[in-house]
Amino acid sequence: MKSASIVTAATLLVLGLGVSPATAAPDGPPQPGPHAVVGHLAHPMDGHVAEDETEDLTDAAQQYSDIRNAPGLTAANPQAYYSGQQQGQKLPVLPGSWQEVTNQPYQSDAPDYRDPNWSNSTAGSGHVSGRVSALAVDGSRTVYVGAADGGVWRSDDRGAHWQPLWDNMPSLAIGAVAVDPADHSVYVGTGEADFSGDSLGGDAIYRSADRGRSWQRIGQSFFGLRTARIVLDGVGHIYAATSFGVLRHDLRDWSAPWTTVLAPATGAETSFATDVRIRPGSNGSVVAATVVNHGVNPGAVNGFYLSTTGGGPGTFSQQTAGGDLANADIGRSTFTWNANGSALYAVVQNAANTGLLTGVFRADSGRPAGPWTKIADTPSLVKAGAQGCGGCQGWYDQYVAADPADPNHVYLGLEDVYETSDRGASWQVIGPYWNFGLPCWSSDLSKLTCPPTTHADQHAVAFGSDGVAYFGNDGGVYSRAAALRGVVKWNNLNEGLHTLQYYSVGAGRVAGGDAIWGGLQDNGVSLLLPGAKEQVSPFGGDGGQVIVDPRNGMRAVNEYVHLSTARTQNGGRSDFTTPSYTTMSPSCDNPVPGTVADPCDPGSLFIAPYSADIANIDHWVAGGRYVWDNQGKGWGTTCGPTACDWKNVHDTGAQMTAVVAKGDTIYAAWQYRDAAHVYHSGIDTNFGGSWHRLATPSLPARYITSISLDPLRAGHLYISFGGYTDQWVPGAGKGHVFESGDGGASWTDDTGALPDLPTTSLVQWNGLLAAATDAGVYVRLAGQWFKLGTGLPNASGQQLVVAPEGTALLLATHGRGLWSYGVRR
Repeated sequence: MKSASIVTAATLLVLGLGVSPATAAPDGPPQPGPHAVVGHLAHPMDGHVAEDETEDLTDAAQQYSDIRNAPGLTAANPQAYYSGQQQGQKLPVLPGSWQEVTNQPYQSDAPDYRDPNWSNSTAGSGHVSGRVSALAVDGSRTVYVGAADGGVWRSDDRGAHWQPLWDNMPSLAIGAVAVDPADHSVYVGTGEADFSGDSLGGDAIYRSADRGRSWQRIGQSFFGLRTARIVLDGVGHIYAATSFGVLRHDLRDWSAPWTTVLAPATGAETSFATDVRIRPGSNGSVVAATVVNHGVNPGAVNGFYLSTTGGGPGTFSQQTAGGDLANADIGRSTFTWNANGSALYAVVQNAANTGLLTGVFRADSGRPAGPWTKIADTPSLVKAGAQGCGGCQGWYDQYVAADPADPNHVYLGLEDVYETSDRGASWQVIGPYWNFGLPCWSSDLSKLTCPPTTHADQHAVAFGSDGVAYFGNDGGVYSRAAALRGVVKWNNLNEGLHTLQYYSVGAGRVAGGDAIWGGLQDNGVSLLLPGAKEQVSPFGGDGGQVIVDPRNGMRAVNEYVHLSTARTQNGGRSDFTTPSYTTMSPSCDNPVPGTVADPCDPGSLFIAPYSADIANIDHWVAGGRYVWDNQGKGWGTTCGPTACDWKNVHDTGAQMTAVVAKGDTIYAAWQYRDAAHVYHSGIDTNFGGSWHRLATPSLPARYITSISLDPLRAGHLYISFGGYTDQWVPGAGKGHVFESGDGGASWTDDTGALPDLPTTSLVQWNGLLAAATDAGVYVRLAGQWFKLGTGLPNASGQQLVVAPEGTALLLATHGRGLWSYGVRR
């Protein structure tokens, strides 16, 4: 999920904590010891850079997976999602339409929002959108974008304006896009292949003959598909590098099934093809691919494969790489031949697909067997000026791409964007991870001379026929003339690309309407004020949950990962000299030097839960391993090494997934896996006066995503569950929504006809119970479930809240921004 990179998190120095082994709690769950915080995040003035993010990325991936797959250790049957989606389409629809809230540009460098601890403003990314995993260019003006759970978009003016083409398709997760220059047809492979924790699988590969106005599925469905590349060989075939191996289809009879031409292992994702390429000038006869066993025993099939007889079934042979790649550790890899096909380039991650870059290589033979010469690795890239970690996330963000007009000119995308004009003899950073730490950066805006850069974490690149190159990353799309060499000069193309990946949303009243806040994957926390032409980002990094005062939308609590919280009373406005945020986190992972509480919480989730009392906006509760209570201190809450208003009121011995309060009563949902990797979840509460663990034999053992308390009736609450039922996951139990009228002593299954989908959020609204899922929002009225409204893109819902005036709902999606239903005043 990241997962995603947290290197862009805050301009802070993260303090690493030692690792201690887990021990068993008296009531069963393990007691997690403090875990290391890796990734050294720099304050902009001290010049340090990020080194390693593997642990946080793993935490994010595990949380996103557990929400959707627990109690299973691996992904649920991918057909489960599409079955649930179809169930939802059969329900009656309540009238009304969803309206897009975040249809303004999102400015990550707003000059009035530069908190010295928590803002990423002046990092240089400018307008940002969500993760772009695929790009294709048709001629000189038309650009296609494939986004992470954001669908496909088209621009007919080189990225100045964008149009969504995919909102109602079965899967908005896009892995690859290609254009046939012969007839301008467009090909889209669904399912991201970035190996990130928050990436979703797809269902098929599609074709459009009318520039995206309509789409036709090619061949059969592939539920759970991940598509890394689509290429055309120019002689009548299309190839797709996928999680099912390398697939091929003739450019005719689109209903015919795909042919699997390369899949050296059997089983789910055991022949994950991370790239496929056609050698220029070979008339389609020479096809190269790289395959990774994403399961067990990766070394058996990992490596490069070659067909010299047209890429048909049985024509590929595994290559024994020579030279500097002899006996090397080959994991996720991407290829490119240079413009005339004389040399082949590869960027190679380690076989375990962890935080180690094997290197960047060139084969002057033009063959995957080599011999290969190493032309870059992490130390040399750091020496060349890397602001990021020089390849520690190559399993997530990587590409190598040759300029079609110059055989010596090659781009490399890792965390930064690199360029060589001499075949890898030297490298320049042309897209710095950020501008912090560079000599051109200054906290004094009058002395800030850094040019705008790209967002960090690179995923895609494509070339137009006019010599313009387009680049996709965690912040959207940027372009530059390929003729530019060795300089940082970028065109930002994100103004109209609405693909933001939210985890959360909250709102409060201000003059003229609502101030709307939301936490995002790798793009901090956004703030949209009434009538504003832009959203701003007062808070950087990965943005988690938010608390917003409904009476005063300038007052908010924002979260960086692992329960690192800070509060603001002025909407995050700062000129970099006076902090707008007060750090007041009970987490051991709090990254602000000198503010870590003692004692602190060692066991919070990547996106950790906290919320305001439903009857008192100044009373907050938060959950890691422990339940924390701010004792009603509200926006006066402080916390540090010598004194902390957060009081530890209960030890769950696990990790909390949801926590809510009404007065003195608190409910805390938790999860853990035991020594045998068996998943457990449950609820602790002090309802009735003392803390106890609820006996929940009738509840499923899945991730509890939300708890909704009745504001009028004590002990009346609803809970929602992620994942899928035991129809798809053994041991998962039944149901997604449950109700209790006696404080959790007994439960009633209210799921009814609600689709069997991960249910991520519940709210009570005007007598209705509303539920957000991975495919739509549903409401329960008089015991029956309805689909709520029309016009909502098919992106996964993350959080549902009631707007302050009570007449509208706000929904955070993880790929298509924020949406509202009802009337917002």
